[in-house]
Amino acid sequence: MTIEEEKATAAAGSARRAFAGRLSWGLADQAASSISNFAVGIYVARSLGVTAFGVFSLAWVTYGVVLNVSRGLATDPLVVRFSGVSDASWRGAVARSSGTALGVGGAIGAVCLVVGVALGGSVGPAFVCLGVMLPGLLLQDAWRYSFFAAGLGRKAFVNDLVWGVALVPALVVAARVGSVAAFVLAWGASATVAAGYGYIQSGIRPRTTQARAWLREQRDLGNRYLVENVSLSGAGQLRAYGLGVIVGVGAVGAVRGAELLLGPFLAVLMGLSLVTVAEAARVLRRAPHRLGRFCLLLGGGQAAAALLWGGALLLMPDRLGELVLGDVWHLASQLIVPVTLGVACAGLGTGAAAGLRALAAARRSLRCQLFASACYVAGGLGGAALGGTVGSAWGVAAATLAGSAVWWLQLRSALREHHQDTIPEVRTT
Repeated sequence: MTIEEEKATAAAGSARRAFAGRLSWGLADQAASSISNFAVGIYVARSLGVTAFGVFSLAWVTYGVVLNVSRGLATDPLVVRFSGVSDASWRGAVARSSGTALGVGGAIGAVCLVVGVALGGSVGPAFVCLGVMLPGLLLQDAWRYSFFAAGLGRKAFVNDLVWGVALVPALVVAARVGSVAAFVLAWGASATVAAGYGYIQSGIRPRTTQARAWLREQRDLGNRYLVENVSLSGAGQLRAYGLGVIVGVGAVGAVRGAELLLGPFLAVLMGLSLVTVAEAARVLRRAPHRLGRFCLLLGGGQAAAALLWGGALLLMPDRLGELVLGDVWHLASQLIVPVTLGVACAGLGTGAAAGLRALAAARRSLRCQLFASACYVAGGLGGAALGGTVGSAWGVAAATLAGSAVWWLQLRSALREHHQDTIPEVRTT
């Protein structure tokens, strides 16, 4: 082996070890985050029953929509354009990006407050508390993505660990109060503690006054990612609200219970999502011909893991299921097969989505997400009208399969275009 070959082999080995390290921190971070979310869900499900859990789930999916607004405008452009850049460039971008996330939380939080007061009843207080907690929740998430953009996954993990530690006493207090609103406050207050610690970790002050400049600079990506992300989480929210109207609020709790059963796998899926776009961007810069294979391995691996986890859930005895979810188990257990298939198809599609993000093919990814979201709402609500809660779950599984197919078709076209664009012009005389 020549000296050049030895250097190339050593460089390749070093790159693989670096990728494994970043991936490991992504999985560890998401595990810490998901444990916090899982603990809140289990506490509400066991303490307050299926109807109150349905109310909590409505607040949860609303938070999901707002979170995706923040990510589309603030952190998604940050990850695409400021992964692996100089420290000075990263710090300036993080100040503007985190300020944007904080501003989004304040603005939409105020709306949630007004809506919660207007709704009243059992749902209103949960939305009032969500509105108060949104700025801290979104800022904490912004720190996570900022750290991963810089390859500092360890800091993101420690931040989520702080959230989990702060959550323990907060949940104890919420359990004594015994209301959905108390659990929302406990969840959000502990996240705000972690958001404050993120400032200590980074030494960067969020610049809300520069949010407008950030939005202007990133509007070519941010606007499309906003629509893409909101269509994704908005579809989930429409499905949840529609399911509550068609079948009942208890059905929303049953679906959320089935998703909690898949919580450990979803933690892996979301942990990968923290690093996949940044890693795909690195693959594109260093070896663009390997991007397609990278995305296929990523998506196929996630789909296979989801099927294995779902198979294990089918073997779970009822006694154990009741211990975890209480009364919610009996309804949630009927949804394991369709929910597992839906998650497997979603995992397959995320491989292609990472590739499109790395290619900055925002128009293509937007088309894919709009199509997938429309299918999700149609399948979820159409299935609910035809077959209740179980029918809704099967409708979503079929819709997710169709959406995944479109993601891969668009990635294939985008890769072909990128290859043609990078072929050097050949001059003939």
